[in-house]
Amino acid sequence: MSPLSESGRPQSPFLSTEYFREIRERADRVRITDRWILLALQRPVAESVQQDGRIKRWVYIPEERRYLRVILLADGITVHNAFFDRRFRP
Repeated sequence: MSPLSESGRPQSPFLSTEYFREIRERADRVRITDRWILLALQRPVAESVQQDGRIKRWVYIPEERRYLRVILLADGITVHNAFFDRRFRP
């Protein structure tokens, strides 16, 4: 059994920023699973680096029929944001 975070959710299997931990409680993001985020980290369909060094990775989520964008800090391992990207086209 995973230890629980302050929000009562199991602690995540990846590093994340405080911003991410807060924002993922929003109604439009609470359904995004750790498994989907891990997929984006391990097997993205696309990746690009922003000017500030942060890394954007996308993965297709068949259950949702859309792409999830995950933003990592420049270290390449810390999740800063995750959301469904309406504009992404592979």
